[in-house]
Amino acid sequence: RNLLSRDILKIPSVGYFNLHGSLLPAYRGRCPVNWVLVNGEQGTGVTLHHMVEGPDAGDIVGQKEVIIEFEDTAHTLYQKLCVKAKELLEEVLPLIKKGIAPRIAQNLKQGSYYGGRRPEDGRIDWGWPVMKIYNLVRAVTDPYPGAFTYLPEGEKLFIWWALPEKGSNSKDPIGALEFEEDSVFVRALDGRLRLLDIEVGEKRMKAHKIYEFFKKQEGGILK
Repeated sequence: RNLLSRDILKIPSVGYFNLHGSLLPAYRGRCPVNWVLVNGEQGTGVTLHHMVEGPDAGDIVGQKEVIIEFEDTAHTLYQKLCVKAKELLEEVLPLIKKGIAPRIAQNLKQGSYYGGRRPEDGRIDWGWPVMKIYNLVRAVTDPYPGAFTYLPEGEKLFIWWALPEKGSNSKDPIGALEFEEDSVFVRALDGRLRLLDIEVGEKRMKAHKIYEFFKKQEGGILK
């Protein structure tokens, strides 16, 4: 989590390398797996690069791309990146040993840098487009701290999984709970989010349990 000093970076004779969870120079910095999902990217990858004093700024040795599926979470995406990282290392480590590995300079002006995320960054704004809310949910669900909102009376509600529904017609205000058969939805800017896995207090609920819980609450507007 901290940058190595120049004195340490001088020690290795063959080179000093870092494996980063994005296609550099995009998404340099912290939490790249979470950030690509928050931003709704359709693809990412893994990069092996030389280490320098700046964060994720050294020359690139090799990269592997990964497609981001619609229901990928940070956990499933991380697993995909681990597979690609293994493939990448199997290809480039023999080249590094022979001293013939590629070394491609990064153009940092064409890339991007993101800082660390905090648990409080998981708060949902129901005035956002529904896809933006969905992307936040899947970016910070288990094993991360989770996306959250607040019940009408102020109690914290975690949304561990939900699916977006764009363009549904309704005159309900932003954040309003909507019931349809045995499902519960929350109204967003341009659609609604179907709640599939939530937690209130120490009680975690799915499917019909969510419906029963909110029916007892007599609806309301999430904050």
